[in-house]
Amino acid sequence: MDYSYPFSIEWSTEEIIDVVSFFEGIEMAYEKGINRQELLTRYRKFKQVVPAISEEKTYFREFEEESGYASFPVIKEMKAGSGDGVIKIKTK
Repeated sequence: MDYSYPFSIEWSTEEIIDVVSFFEGIEMAYEKGINRQELLTRYRKFKQVVPAISEEKTYFREFEEESGYASFPVIKEMKAGSGDGVIKIKTK
């Protein structure tokens, strides 16, 4: 990992940890897969820190520019699924 995670200096340490944990979940979805419920938990914590959709899109875009991992396909897969399945995004 040769990139940084997007965050705001206005957030508390716990909020930064929650956001970084969410983006680590996005990485896992691309690299080895992540349990849907685990990602859902991380996403809910992320949304407590970043409730506005416009802000979410900004952080998703920043993360994709830094890492190459798009968050939207992972979230779409998470929302479409059910139960405890594993989310694994295939890269081209």
